[in-house]
Amino acid sequence: MKLSFDQVRRRAKSLERQGSKNEAIKLYEEFLESYPKNERARKALAELKLPAEVAKGSLQEKVTAVRRLFDSGQIQASFDAANAVLKEVPNSGVVWNLLGAAAFGLKKFDLAEQSFRKAVELEPEITQAHANLGVLLYQQERLQAALEAFANAIKTNPQYAEGYNSIGGIYHKLGKFDAAEKYFVGAIQANKNYAEAYYNLGNTFFKSGKISAAQQSFGFAAQVQGENMPAMSQKLYMQALLCDWSGIADFEKLAPRIGIEGDAVEPFSMLSYDDNAERQQKRAANMIRKRCHVNAVPLPERPVARSEKIKIGYFSADFHDHATLILMIGLLEHHDREKFEIHAYSYGIVKQGVKRDRLSKLVDSFVDISMASDPQIVAAVRQQKIDIAVDLKGFTRQGRSGLFAYRLAPIQISYLGYPGTLGADFMDYIVADKVIIPDNLRQFYTEKVIYLPDSYQPNDRNRIIPETTTTRSDFGLPEKGFVFCCFNSNYKITPREFDIWMRLLAKYDDSVLWLLNANEGVRENLLREVEARGIARERIVFAERLQEPEHLARHKHADLFLDTFNVNAHTTASDALWAGLPIVTKTGESFAARVAASLLCAVGLPELVAETEEQYEALIIDLVENPGRLAQIRQQLIDNRLSAPLFDSATYTKHLEKAYVEAYDRYFEGKEPDHIFVS
Repeated sequence: MKLSFDQVRRRAKSLERQGSKNEAIKLYEEFLESYPKNERARKALAELKLPAEVAKGSLQEKVTAVRRLFDSGQIQASFDAANAVLKEVPNSGVVWNLLGAAAFGLKKFDLAEQSFRKAVELEPEITQAHANLGVLLYQQERLQAALEAFANAIKTNPQYAEGYNSIGGIYHKLGKFDAAEKYFVGAIQANKNYAEAYYNLGNTFFKSGKISAAQQSFGFAAQVQGENMPAMSQKLYMQALLCDWSGIADFEKLAPRIGIEGDAVEPFSMLSYDDNAERQQKRAANMIRKRCHVNAVPLPERPVARSEKIKIGYFSADFHDHATLILMIGLLEHHDREKFEIHAYSYGIVKQGVKRDRLSKLVDSFVDISMASDPQIVAAVRQQKIDIAVDLKGFTRQGRSGLFAYRLAPIQISYLGYPGTLGADFMDYIVADKVIIPDNLRQFYTEKVIYLPDSYQPNDRNRIIPETTTTRSDFGLPEKGFVFCCFNSNYKITPREFDIWMRLLAKYDDSVLWLLNANEGVRENLLREVEARGIARERIVFAERLQEPEHLARHKHADLFLDTFNVNAHTTASDALWAGLPIVTKTGESFAARVAASLLCAVGLPELVAETEEQYEALIIDLVENPGRLAQIRQQLIDNRLSAPLFDSATYTKHLEKAYVEAYDRYFEGKEPDHIFVS
């Protein structure tokens, strides 16, 4: 016969008085096996298991015991212990704070908030209770309330560095970078060795375009905390943006370890330093392990009937006048709306632009998810029943690849934004071509590869190049002489290609090099490097950023585009080729180091692809000294651009859609993802 709870309790009390505490515990556990939802039995068992210090010690001993349980990871036990102590001292703000922390750890968020608020009501001077409340509110995206909680924490302790840092983080998230900067500085003033605050300040400077200041902040973060690889990687990236090549020696010492052993680093920050596909894969996988440790939300059952239309969801922060949308707009215009339903999910800060307006008319829905939490986004996407979720960002700036760890859709594809593997088992495919990922390099990609027949990169064949009356002198260029140009972002330039460029300037006295001027520090660094190689600084001409049509139009004033090595021209290569400007590139090993080769092959100019630095230099010299051949190539580009596969938006779209269909068919048939070869 089964005993009632009251009978079990009387027997347990008797056993406890007799010194048989373990037998009493066993009695409650057996009862709970039969009645697992009996809350009275669960509480009685929890109280029985309390450490002696909690059961019989002084208040301080009880508080210490509860904290020890929490710190050792025994969250449920600390929760039960805090509840037991509060029965004796219900007006202890310290214990309410401990209860809140335990409730937070158990994901009892409403109770946690109530507990923290009770703690600060009873004892307003408890700094940590205000801070814990702020953390909870921040996690729930209640940012204004979180700001108030952290401000209260600082009021109780003006030297509370973590409070300043947390407020700075909220302002950073809100895009209020001046305010964020002020609070990160406040955190550092409160604790001069606060590596995290230095790192966050560096990120804020970077977002504000203060690259030199960002480099210094990341450098301080790396100094005050030994082996701080995330800070070191960002410092190196800032140095690359500034063309401060003193960081290359530092990187070479760390290359086998940075981002691979220990802490993860942003994989994108290392691309210009390291053309090693194996190490890039390891860095990506390490970042995914550290950043994306959520549990996937179970997918619904596979449909019994095939969908009438395959639902595609494109996810990006760059649905505005950005390189990604410049490239994709032709694809979006040509999607077969009889077979596909297209949805765009935007989480970017920029909310307007000509391309964005154009995009909104090309999709079935345009959803701004910038202020939504990951679980909210997952729920919305699942409700839309997206079949294929496409990540257009990866590890690039503002990327939210962690969304895909939840499994947004049965099929997930990495495409266009990040030039490399994401190293994630939740990403099924990556879009590429045989030039980008040849057979011998496929082992360094975690995803299965969708091989498109021409180039992986989409293009818009309706881009307008205005007829202008500008002259070279309007851009600071000499009217006569040979103009080499490279409109790639400055971080892509390394001494390897720069040495070749300087030898070319030395060889051809009437030549100049036309480069992009990307930030406040890069110009002087590059000019210093020029003079160190014996070339007059006047031989370098800097181009300012222009709107897309004007930028395309100015290409006519250059004679030859010189590509960078570890990270090739991507959109800038398509710009040049669309404008009729030939490019000379050199292939490397990684995705980013093979992009221009892919584009040149797709536009019918594989002869402009070099395999070695020596071939690269010799090819450029041959084109300079054979103006007839160069003119012929230029005319070929102009004549063939509408027929070349690279700029055939309609055919490209059919190829990509064919891959989408094959990926969906494999899923529908219950097959695992596999490499897809589109013919």
